[in-house]
Amino acid sequence: MFKTRQLLSALFNHRLTLERNGGLCKLFCMMSEASIDEQTAKQLKRANEENEDSAEKLQATKKLKAEDEKKYPKKKVVLLLAYSGKGYYGMQRNPTATQFRTIEDELVTSLVKSGCIPENHGDDMKKMSFQRCARTDKGVSAAGQAVSLKVRLMEDIIEKINEHLPPQIRVLGLKRVTQGFNSKNNCDARTYCYMLPTLAFSPKDNDIGSIAAFRLEPETLERVNRLFASYKGTHNFHNFTSQKAASDPSARRYIIEMSCGEPFINNNTQFAVITVKGQSFMLHQIRKMIGLVIAVIKGYAKEDVIERSWGQDKVDVPKAPGLGLVLEKVHFDRYNKRFGEDGLHERLEWDQEEEAVKAFKEAHIYPSIVETERDEGSMVSWMSTLHIHDFEASAKATDTKNKDQKQDNAEEGNASD
Repeated sequence: MFKTRQLLSALFNHRLTLERNGGLCKLFCMMSEASIDEQTAKQLKRANEENEDSAEKLQATKKLKAEDEKKYPKKKVVLLLAYSGKGYYGMQRNPTATQFRTIEDELVTSLVKSGCIPENHGDDMKKMSFQRCARTDKGVSAAGQAVSLKVRLMEDIIEKINEHLPPQIRVLGLKRVTQGFNSKNNCDARTYCYMLPTLAFSPKDNDIGSIAAFRLEPETLERVNRLFASYKGTHNFHNFTSQKAASDPSARRYIIEMSCGEPFINNNTQFAVITVKGQSFMLHQIRKMIGLVIAVIKGYAKEDVIERSWGQDKVDVPKAPGLGLVLEKVHFDRYNKRFGEDGLHERLEWDQEEEAVKAFKEAHIYPSIVETERDEGSMVSWMSTLHIHDFEASAKATDTKNKDQKQDNAEEGNASD
């Protein structure tokens, strides 16, 4: 009996303990839940406030953008662009290779920073209808490049763009154009210049001579210009570029004029400037046209190699360094004739900008060419490789082909010239 009373008493006390503890647990749970609810409420309130701020900012941005677009409507324009190509991987932007900085990378960044185009247009250039007149290669400069695009026409737009450009790139002019204008497709011709030390025209035995001491003879200059004049007209330039078949119609190009000017002294070295004007040029075409003439003048190749290079056979044509090449001017004669005199549009001529173009060339382009040639000797180094080229290889290779192949080539050659 006594043991039973003790057991019941123990059970009763254990129940009281459980009830007491259960009450505390409930109390703690209620307190914990209340605390969590309070924290959640604070977080939700903070999130709502942040969302409201973001919405207000977004609304303000949209309002400001709408006001900007209303105040500065987008219009199609052409920019006159000058740049020194040293240190850049050409003109055209390459989104898949951002480590290779180009002229267009700098220009687009400046257009965004200056507010001339929306930021998303910088990622997709088609949105601003961007088109360059000419793609210049790595290291090639320009004094008269033209690009067409849609921009917000704000006050002092040229100054605002230039403010975010490096000194070796400058916008020198701006003109309104028609909505359908395309700087590449509307361009009738392009004029390039190539500045080089006249030592390039010395006999091959004189390659190791002093670049500063050499002076070009008038008779040699006359011969140089006779060879350059042979390029005039329409020819098949498939040997003057890469990955272009002789049968490809696009290899036929029309050269309007090509000549070498009188020599001049710069930094104790004699230089000359070659000028070539054509409807359009393929990759490396001008540099190879100059390289082949240099090879003939120096005595590495015979004069008939130029005419032979227009045939169907492959000819080993050397490519002169890119350092001295400059896009001098682009021409829009048909556009000017159609729209330039309608009283609504400007002629795409840059007479008023000539002094600025000249000043830029003298400050950034010519000094860069002279100093780089002096420090790196790109022309002299390139000349030392001319003996590697086999300018008779195509003729020998043709002799080894079977008769059927020779006949095919002869027929294609007649058709292409």
